[in-house]
Amino acid sequence: MGILNVTPDSFYDGGQFLDLEQAQNHAFLMIEQGAKIIDIGGMTSKPGSKPISVQEEIDRILPIVELLISENNQIILSLDTYRSEVAKAGLEAGISIINDISACMIDPDLAEVVAYYKAPYILMHMQNKPENMQLNPIYTDVTVDVLDFLNERIAWLHNKGIWDIVVDPGFGFGKTVEHSYTLLNELSAFKITGCPILAGVSHKSMINKVLEVPVKESVFGTTAVEMVALLNGASIIRTHNVVSALQCIKLLKYVNP
Repeated sequence: MGILNVTPDSFYDGGQFLDLEQAQNHAFLMIEQGAKIIDIGGMTSKPGSKPISVQEEIDRILPIVELLISENNQIILSLDTYRSEVAKAGLEAGISIINDISACMIDPDLAEVVAYYKAPYILMHMQNKPENMQLNPIYTDVTVDVLDFLNERIAWLHNKGIWDIVVDPGFGFGKTVEHSYTLLNELSAFKITGCPILAGVSHKSMINKVLEVPVKESVFGTTAVEMVALLNGASIIRTHNVVSALQCIKLLKYVNP
């Protein structure tokens, strides 16, 4: 899953793909490199960020969604949003998957939209909200706590008619560096949900803080952590670095046949 942020303020690539032609070129480059899904985000969820208006988020994502679909109607697009109105607009325009960092906790109406369009749904754990999630995250046992939450939300989603679910433990979303590495090391525990596991670790602080390098210089660290995620059960890697992630996937059958 290649990341395409059409935002001015995302933590890694904010502002790079605001131009429609640049966004289009980057999306098709990632497809050419081997990405099977393009995940489009119109609002940053980096720590401390505050939400923009619904209309502004829609205005950011719709032009690129419509352009990509018009160029290739077989392309699989995911939409990174927790808002029902944005999800509906995206699904009407050709979005295939909804990637929700909030587990329908911020906007429960999102579940109705996902169910209506029969869209696959990525269910992520986040403690609190982006604006305050990193203030003082506390868990009794981070893996058990996150797993319990995801299982409860899976049951809730099933009750809403949503069965095509991918789980994401939410690395860096309301977690310390130590919490994130515990989740990484115990990622296989999430197989008990019966859902595919998505790992989104690309260039996150759990990497650059340990390596003591700027975010832009954490490419090799990202690749290393993505390989660990694959070894521990991840089915989908959400990444800014499609080439290196795909190399990890190709090597995996030799590392762990």
